[in-house]
Amino acid sequence: MAIEVIGSPVFLPNGTQVPLSKAMRAGDFVFFSGQLAFGADGKIVDGGIVAQTQQCLDNIQALLNEAGLSRKDIVKSTIWLTNTQDFPAFNKAYERFFNETPPTRSCVASGLMLPEAIVEIEVIVYRS
Repeated sequence: MAIEVIGSPVFLPNGTQVPLSKAMRAGDFVFFSGQLAFGADGKIVDGGIVAQTQQCLDNIQALLNEAGLSRKDIVKSTIWLTNTQDFPAFNKAYERFFNETPPTRSCVASGLMLPEAIVEIEVIVYRS
């Protein structure tokens, strides 16, 4: 089984390359690295949990498009929130993205590696 890297190298706003791949295809599965709310300028977007959730999901959609996949192919997501109080607002933004047959999901509260990041979303995609 061939393994295929999807996406370009990842850099932090200070120019440091991060040692990870955005996504990897292994057979019928595609595993996405956790997506933070990096905007087009390479910085975490402002605007709170709704704006950051939407940016994470936009980043996931861009990788899906690059891989020739759709959000209907997502079978599992894992979410990290830094504040449990953000869960209701996160859920509303998440629900708008997955308005049909949402994937299985885990959601936990945890610190994230970048202090300005308040949500991270990772997905697993299946496409035969």
